[in-house]
Amino acid sequence: MKKSWKYEKQSEEEVQRICSNFQVSPLVAKIIVNRKFDSDEEIASYLNPDISKIYDPYLMEDMEIAVQRILQAIQNKQNVVVYGDYDVDGITSITVLKKYFLDLGLNVNTYLPNRLDEGYGLNISAIDKIAKEGTNLVITVDCGISAIEEIKYAKSKGLDVIVTDHHECGEILPDAIAVVNPKRPNTKYPFAQLAGVGVAFKLIQAISIKLGLPKESYLKYIDIVCIGTIADIVPLVDENRIIAKNGLEQFKNTKNIGMKALIKKCGFNKIDSGVISFGLSPRINACGRIRDPQKALDLFLTDNQEDAEKLAIELDEANMERQDIERKIFENAKILIENSSIKNDPIIILGDDGWHHGVIGIVASKLVDLYAKPCILVCFEGEEGKSSGRSLPHFDLFSAVSSASDLLERFGGHEMAVGLTIKKENFEEFRRKLIDYTSQKIKGEYINEITVDAVVRSNDISIDTIRELRKLEPFGERNPLPLFVYKNMKIEAIRTLSNDRHLKLSLKDNQNIYDAIGFNLGELKNNFLCGDKVDVVHTLEINEFNGLEKVQFNIKDIMKPV
Repeated sequence: MKKSWKYEKQSEEEVQRICSNFQVSPLVAKIIVNRKFDSDEEIASYLNPDISKIYDPYLMEDMEIAVQRILQAIQNKQNVVVYGDYDVDGITSITVLKKYFLDLGLNVNTYLPNRLDEGYGLNISAIDKIAKEGTNLVITVDCGISAIEEIKYAKSKGLDVIVTDHHECGEILPDAIAVVNPKRPNTKYPFAQLAGVGVAFKLIQAISIKLGLPKESYLKYIDIVCIGTIADIVPLVDENRIIAKNGLEQFKNTKNIGMKALIKKCGFNKIDSGVISFGLSPRINACGRIRDPQKALDLFLTDNQEDAEKLAIELDEANMERQDIERKIFENAKILIENSSIKNDPIIILGDDGWHHGVIGIVASKLVDLYAKPCILVCFEGEEGKSSGRSLPHFDLFSAVSSASDLLERFGGHEMAVGLTIKKENFEEFRRKLIDYTSQKIKGEYINEITVDAVVRSNDISIDTIRELRKLEPFGERNPLPLFVYKNMKIEAIRTLSNDRHLKLSLKDNQNIYDAIGFNLGELKNNFLCGDKVDVVHTLEINEFNGLEKVQFNIKDIMKPV
């Protein structure tokens, strides 16, 4: 994939003003300028997200109705089921409601559908099972907004349903007791980008307000809300930033026994958004992808240290198994692509028997990165295939799939990711239609544009500077990890690690030598020699080893000076 570097531009006067007004270094001030805030008040809120500034939950439609129905269930000791999704967002959502309701004396049951057998969201067989157990009320979390027929069926079985969700609303809302979703049309709620666990959090906030309980009754779960929020890759701005920032602070001293056990098992010394995104979340998700998601939920809910340690081991093992399955599918897919005409198509559409559909979405993402093309992978099981697709910025994969929806059994998703079910007999025609569609939409080779926050030199970089950059955490969607360019550095040493997967460098500028690591950039080693001058795009890290701290570059791209 060809890459271009786009440099952000800042007014020196504005940089100095922010340095003065907020007592930050010029480098941090440049990043703040790049975030394009409209006022100093917004900057102050960004630097110090105040938990007291979260919004009134009763601004959400149906929140009052949902709270009254739940209070009725508590008063009458009714049977309640919290029904969620099997990913981190869904599991943390269930955890928050389950633990909160236990505090109120309501012993609710939970239901997690199995990805492999049931798929996402409410389904008829699950509703039958829940109804047979004498349930009175079902509360969905991170799902339900599109379950029109399923909720209609639940109603026919005598079940009341409260939907809490954050996904896009269709033209018709489900006929539930209450539909709590910040994306509802004409909503008065000022922030529409909450994660599913964020909506669950607003529900328990609303209940606490109604009961006159102290803020601690719901804020004590903000560390769990933080995990789901960061993991679900929602924009880390506005209320999400308040949740994530304050949740991270609480998470450093979490009282959740399961999370403590998982952190210890993984060996993490510090907890930040990166650890949640790339360390904890894959392990929590792994059970839902290839095993039983109940194990991950049990980890969050357990109060038993021994059980927590056993479950942490199981999640870690499931993640290693997931990585192994993913690696094999990725290598198999690459061989199939390289040995056929598929590599010349504008979109990669590939199907095979025996692939594990719980991980093909991850593999599709890696193929997008490798070939700079949208990718749809199909796992065939008999005469039917389940698929995951991933896209590139500026190409609407959902619209592409919609153009051939007559060939599909089911499909859903958004611009960047889709899921679908297709009969094997329709696969080749579906592939041909999407190749034709994509050919009309994508002209020429895709170029990946990297946005650089600032050009740095040795006097800009220190351990203290990197620590100061942490004021801008948590990083994620809409608040990306800052990227810097250091120009005209000399390669002192170069090698690869982990079977040539990663690139390891020593880079020199004047008398300063910096360690640098480029994950998954091992193939670039053959492009450079010791003594070459290079420009590098990187993030700044502190490498701690044997009690010593050193500045380290985490390289995102490297090229010879033009």
